[in-house]
Amino acid sequence: MNGVLIPHTPIAVDFWSLRRAGTARLFFLSHMHSDHTVGLSSTWARPLYCSPITAHLLHRHLQVSKQWIQPLEIGESHVLPLDEIGRETMTVTLLDANHCPGSVMFLFEGYFGTILYTGDFRYTPSMLKEPALTLGKQIHTLYLDNTNCNPALVLPSRQEAAHQIVQLIRKHPQHNIKIGLYSLGKESLLEQLALEFQTWVVLSPRRLELVQLLGLADVFTVEEKAGRIHAVDHMEICHSNMLRWNQTHPTIAILPTSRKIHSSHPDIHVIPYSDHSSYSELCAFVAALKPCQVVPIVSRQPCGGFQDSLSPRISMPLIPDSVQQYMSSSSRKPSFLWLLERRLKRPRTQGVVFESPEESADQSQADRDSKKTQKEKLSPWPAYLEKQPSHHPLQTKKQLFPDLYSKEWNEAVPFCESQKRVTMLTAPLGFSVPLRSTDEEFISLKTREEIGLGSPLVPLGDDDGGPEATENQNAWMGHGSPLSHSSKGTPLLASEFRGLALKYLLTPVNFFQAGYSSRSFDQQVEKYHKPC
Repeated sequence: MNGVLIPHTPIAVDFWSLRRAGTARLFFLSHMHSDHTVGLSSTWARPLYCSPITAHLLHRHLQVSKQWIQPLEIGESHVLPLDEIGRETMTVTLLDANHCPGSVMFLFEGYFGTILYTGDFRYTPSMLKEPALTLGKQIHTLYLDNTNCNPALVLPSRQEAAHQIVQLIRKHPQHNIKIGLYSLGKESLLEQLALEFQTWVVLSPRRLELVQLLGLADVFTVEEKAGRIHAVDHMEICHSNMLRWNQTHPTIAILPTSRKIHSSHPDIHVIPYSDHSSYSELCAFVAALKPCQVVPIVSRQPCGGFQDSLSPRISMPLIPDSVQQYMSSSSRKPSFLWLLERRLKRPRTQGVVFESPEESADQSQADRDSKKTQKEKLSPWPAYLEKQPSHHPLQTKKQLFPDLYSKEWNEAVPFCESQKRVTMLTAPLGFSVPLRSTDEEFISLKTREEIGLGSPLVPLGDDDGGPEATENQNAWMGHGSPLSHSSKGTPLLASEFRGLALKYLLTPVNFFQAGYSSRSFDQQVEKYHKPC
C-alpha cells in the first residue's frame, strides 16, 4: 500500500484507513491504481479531492458516492480550509503526473511550508515549466516516487521503449499480438500501435469506456476478430494461454513493464516500457527543485543519492491553534456521557409487554386491540408523553427528582420503598414496563462492561404471558440478581403490592410535581387513590 499521512498537518494522500489516520481531516487521491486505493470503497463517507478523470473512475468502478468526491481542475490553485472556522487555509495545485489517466501530483502550500507529493509519476523536463513550480518557490518536503530509484536499473525513455515494441511487432507480421496491461494505464501506447500498423485494437468493454472518456483516436473496438492487437490483463500472459492461443493462430505476447519478470514461454517478450521515472530522471528532477528533504513514497524500495541536491533544512513552524483543534476535534474517544446521549436519542421500545392477568390467555387479538383503544381514550398521561414511547413514568420521575440520581452510575438508587422489594412489576392493560433503569437500557453490553454495570436483563426465551410465564420468570432476571436463584413457585410480587403497582402506574403525571420524598411516596400514592 502506498500512501502518507503528512506530519503536523491534517493532510492524508492515498491513505484510506480511518482507524490509523489519526488527526487527518483532508484526504487526497493521486490516481486510481489499486495500490493507492487500498481501503477505499463504496462505504467511504468523507470529502475526497482528486482530478476530474479520477473522480469519474472512482465513482464508476469503486461506487464511492458523488457527494464525497470533490474534483479539482489540473493546473489551477485551490484554497481549502485547515480548520472549522476558516481562519487558516492552504493552497493546493494539481499537476499532471504523466503516469496514467487522471494521475496528478499535489503541491501543498500553507503554514507548514511547501510540500510536493509526486505520487506515481514519469518525469519530463516540461514539468519544471509549470507556473506553480517556476515562481521560485522553495520545496520544503518532496514526497518522491522511488519505484525505480536504483542506479543499477537503467531504463529507456517511453519513446525508446515504444520503438522497441514497434520493431518487435514488425518482425512478426503474421502473428496476433497480446499486450498485457493493468486495468489502467498505457492507453496512449495502444493508440500509437493502432495508428502505426493501421489496425483495430481489441479492448474489454471497461477499458473501451475509459479510452472514450479520454478522447483518444477512434481505433478501439470490443469485437474479438476485428484486429490483430489485443489488450489483455497482464495475468493472462502465461504459459498455458500461450499454448492455447498458438493452437488457433500464431501469437506473441508483450509485457511493457520495468519489473523483473521471468518469461515462461519463448513467445513472451518483456519490454522495459515504464510509467515510473528512471533513476537518472529522478536525479534530474531533484536537482532542479532542490528540496530541503526527500521522503520516499514506496517504503520497500531504496531512495538515496540526492544529498548533494538538497537545500538546508528549516525548522518546522508551530501548528496554529485552530488547526490543532480541527485535527483533534474528531479524534477524541467518545465519552460515556456522549455514548449515552446518542443512544437516548434513539426511540426504542423499553421493557416487555405483558397481557393483563385478569384476561384470559386465549383472548382474541381483536379484544386486545379494543382494550388498547379504550386505554388510550382514558389514559391520564398527557398527549406529549403518549406520543413518545421512550418516555415512561419511571423516566419521568427521574427527571422530576434529580436528587435521587446524584450517586454514581453503578450504585442502585430505588425509586421508592416498593422497588426495594421487587425487580419486576406485572403491568395491567398491556402497559410496557422497563425491567431496569431507563439509562441502563440504552447502554450497550460493551459499554456496560467498561463502566462496571452488571449484566442486563435479557430474555432467554419467549414469554407471551400464558401458562408458561410463571415457569420462565427466572429468565427475565439479571444474571447477578439474588432473585434468580429463588424457587419457581415463589411469586415475584406479593399480592399486597400489586394494587400499589397498579395505582403507581395509573397516577397522573402532575401528581409527581408535589415534591414527595422517596420514603413517603408509596403512602402518598395510596392516599391519592383512596375514595373521598
